[in-house]
Amino acid sequence: MRISTTIIFLFSFLFIQAQDQEITLDYYLPADISYNSEIPTPQEVIGFIPGEWHVSHDRLLMYINKLAEVSPRIQIENRGFTYEGRQLALLVISSEENLENIENIRKEHVSLVENDSESLNTEAMPIVINQGFSIHGNEASGSNSALLYAYYLAAAEGDEIEKVLDNTVILLDPAFNPDGLQRFAYWANTNKSENINPDPQDREYSEVWPGGRTNHYWFDMNRDWLPVQLPESQARIATFHKWYPNILTDHHEMGSNSTFFFQPGIPSRTHPLTPKMNQDLTREIGTYHAEALDEIGSLYYTEENYDDFYYGKGSTFPDINGSVGILFEQGSSRGHAQETENGILTFPFTIRNQFTAALSTLEASQHMREDLLNYQRNFFKESRDSAESGAYAFGNSHDPFSAYKLAEILKRHKIEVYELKDNFSQQDENFEKGSAYIVPKNQRQHRLLKAMFEKRTEFRDSLFYDISAWTFPLAFNLDFTEEAAMKNAGSKVEELSPISPELPEESDYAYLLNWKDYMAPKALNKILEKDLRAKVAMEDFWLEGKNYGYGTIMIPVQNQKLGNADLYEFLKKVSKESSVKISAIQTGMTKGINLGSNQFRAIKPQKVALIVGGSVTSYDAGEIWHLFDQRYDMKITKLDVSDLSRTDLSRYTDIILPSSWGSGIDKEFAPKLKEWTKSGGTIIAYRSAVNWMKEHKFIDFKTKENKMTAQDISFGERGDFRGAQVIGGAIFEVKLDRSHPIAFGYKDDKIAMFRNTTIFMEADEQSYKNPIQYTQKPLLSGYISKPNLDSIASTVPFKHENMGRGEVMLFTDNTNFRAFWYGTNKLLMNAIFFGEEM
Repeated sequence: MRISTTIIFLFSFLFIQAQDQEITLDYYLPADISYNSEIPTPQEVIGFIPGEWHVSHDRLLMYINKLAEVSPRIQIENRGFTYEGRQLALLVISSEENLENIENIRKEHVSLVENDSESLNTEAMPIVINQGFSIHGNEASGSNSALLYAYYLAAAEGDEIEKVLDNTVILLDPAFNPDGLQRFAYWANTNKSENINPDPQDREYSEVWPGGRTNHYWFDMNRDWLPVQLPESQARIATFHKWYPNILTDHHEMGSNSTFFFQPGIPSRTHPLTPKMNQDLTREIGTYHAEALDEIGSLYYTEENYDDFYYGKGSTFPDINGSVGILFEQGSSRGHAQETENGILTFPFTIRNQFTAALSTLEASQHMREDLLNYQRNFFKESRDSAESGAYAFGNSHDPFSAYKLAEILKRHKIEVYELKDNFSQQDENFEKGSAYIVPKNQRQHRLLKAMFEKRTEFRDSLFYDISAWTFPLAFNLDFTEEAAMKNAGSKVEELSPISPELPEESDYAYLLNWKDYMAPKALNKILEKDLRAKVAMEDFWLEGKNYGYGTIMIPVQNQKLGNADLYEFLKKVSKESSVKISAIQTGMTKGINLGSNQFRAIKPQKVALIVGGSVTSYDAGEIWHLFDQRYDMKITKLDVSDLSRTDLSRYTDIILPSSWGSGIDKEFAPKLKEWTKSGGTIIAYRSAVNWMKEHKFIDFKTKENKMTAQDISFGERGDFRGAQVIGGAIFEVKLDRSHPIAFGYKDDKIAMFRNTTIFMEADEQSYKNPIQYTQKPLLSGYISKPNLDSIASTVPFKHENMGRGEVMLFTDNTNFRAFWYGTNKLLMNAIFFGEEM
C-alpha cells in the first residue's frame, strides 16, 4: 500500500508541476544540448511557448514555413489542401548534404522494395521515418509537440545530432488534420481563463458538436488510410508510397484518466497477414520509448487496449506495407489543465510526453537502422516469393464507374492494374472490356492486395478495436473472381481516367438514363434542378433487344421547358459531367411497358434535410453530407437539433435522422415530425435512430434478441464475453426484390451490406414488404458471435410503412459507411427519389 501511494503521489506531482511553474523551453528540451540562436524558437514566431495556448493551424504553418526559410536542414512541401482550403504541409528534414541529394536518396531507398534490391548496401543507407501528429484534431498535444520537435531538429547543435541527420530522413507531418486542429484550437483558446480552472465540468473541456476530432465532413480520418477517400488521406498515402518510410508514428490522445500508451497492442489481435518480425521490431522500438519515459518519470503501458488488425489505421497500415507503424496514445487534458484520477493533468505535460516519444522514435531508428532497412527489403522479397500465380478480376458492365473507383484506390496504393484484353467469363461472372480490370497476384503489393480482397470469417480473437472486415469488391458491389488468368489481361493501366460514356445522339422523342450507373442520382438531380420532367420505370422493358431495368429514368422531349436542341445539349453535358450513359430513343413502342405507360411515374424534385447536432453521431451524419455534397452535387440542409422547435419543416420533402447515442433526439420533437410526415414528408432513420422511431410510434416492428447468458465466465473475463457479442463491423449477404423501388438500379438479386449494430428486425409476414432480407447464411466476411449469427438470419435491415400521406423508412445498417461502401449508396438515393412509389 505504501509503494502504491508513493507512485500516485509522484505521478500527481509530475502532472501538476507544469502548471505550478512558468513554462519554458527547458521544460521540454533535452538538457546539455546547445541550440543555434539563428533558428527562431516557437514563441518568437507564434507569440507563445507551446503549452501556454493551443496552436491553431495557421500559426503552425507560420512557424514551419519560417523554419524551412532559415534552416538548411529543412525543406517544406505543399501536398494539396483540405476541404476548407488549409495547406497539407510536409517537412523533409535531414542533414544539409542529404537534402542537396535528396531525390537520389529517395530513389535509392525506394529501390529497397523493388525486385533487384539485393545489391543495395543498407549499412550506408539513411533510414526514413514518417512522424505524424493529431489526426484527430482535438487530440492536440501531438501537433503542439510537433512545434518543439521541428525546432529541436532545426536548431540542436553537436556531433550527435549531426550524425543522426546524416543517417536519417525525417518526414514530419505536423498536422494530419488541419481543419479539426483549427476547430479545436479555437474552442480551447476561447474558453481558457487567466486562472486556469481544472474542473472537468468547465465549458473548456466540453466541445460543442461535432468537436474537433474530425475533418470538415466529420470523418474519422484515422480510418481512411486504406479507403483513401479524403484529400488529407490522399496526400498521406502519396507521401508514404513516394518514400516507403521504415517507421511511421501516429500521435494520439485518449481519456484523461489514462497515462501513456505505445505499441505493440494486444498480441492476439494482430492481423494474421502481418509478419511476426513486424511485431518483434515494434516491441524492440518500444524499449526506447520506455527508457525515455522512465527518464522523465512518466507512467505508461503497452500490449493492452489497442490492436493491429484493421489496416485502415495509421499505426497498422504501415504493417502491411513493409514498415513498422507505431501508435502513441497520451491521456488528454482536453484543454489546458484538468483534474484526473492521477492528479491535475496539464497541457504542457501531455506535450512533453509526445515530444519525448518523438525523440525516442528517432533514437530507436538510429540503433535499429540496418535491421529496419533489411526488414523492409525482405518483406517485399518474401511477398513476391509467396504470391500465388493468377489474378483477380472485378467489374460491372452496368456500372463501370464503381469499378473505376476501386481501380483508383488500388492505383493510389501502387497496386498494378490491367485492362481486359477481351470479354471473358469466370465462375458465372461476366467481365467486359471497358468496365472491368485484371489485377495480378504476383506483384510487390501482394500482401496489401490480399488484405483488401480477402473474405475472412475465422479469427484468433473475438474482440476488435475497429472493424473486422472491409472486403473491397463486396463494398463496391462488383462482379469478382479470384481465379482469373493473366492471359485475359490487356495493357497495364498507367494513367487511370474515368470511363467516358458514349454521348447520346439527338432525339425528338425521349432519352433514357440507366439507373444502374453509380452516378445516375447526380444526373437525375441535375435534370430535376433544371425543372425538366422525368419519369421512373416501375417495370422492366426491352427496346432493340436491350433490357432497361426497374428504375430506368425516362426524359420525354416534348412539353419540356427546353427546346429539342437545347435539351439535347443539356443532356450531353449531364452525361459527360456525371459519367453516365443517356440513350436517345426514337419510339415509345417497346417490349414490356411502353414509354407512355402509367407504369412510368413522375419524379418530383427533392429538398432534403439532415438532422445534426446534440446526440446525433457526427460520423454517420458526415458520411451522408459528404455523399450528397461531394458525390452527387445535391444540396442538403443541415438542421441542428437545438433549432428544430422553430424550424419550418414544410420546406423539405425528406428528412434523414442519422444514428444517435443515448436516448436520441429530444422526444418533444416527435409530435412535430409526425405531423410533417403525415402531411406527405418522407423520414429516413438509420441504425440506433430506428429505436427512437419505434419508441415514438412512427412505426412498429419486432426484433430478435441475443439472449445468451454467461456460462463458466469469470469476473475477469466478463468484459471479453460482452465484447464478443458486439458486431464491430462485418459484411453480410442480403437478397433483393429488384421490383421494389428501394432496390432499383441493382442488376443482381443479392448484394453485400456492412453492419455494425445488433438491431435485428424480424421480417414481415407479407413477403413483398421485405425487399431487403438477410439470407439464411448471411456472413460473407468478418466476425460475429454464433448467437448473433443465428439472430440475424432472415431478418431485414430495411422497413417501410406509410404514415398518413407520408413515408417512414428504417435502415438498421449504415449504407454510407466511411465513404467507400459504394455498393449500398444507391439505397439511400432510392429512398429519396422513389419514396412515394413504395
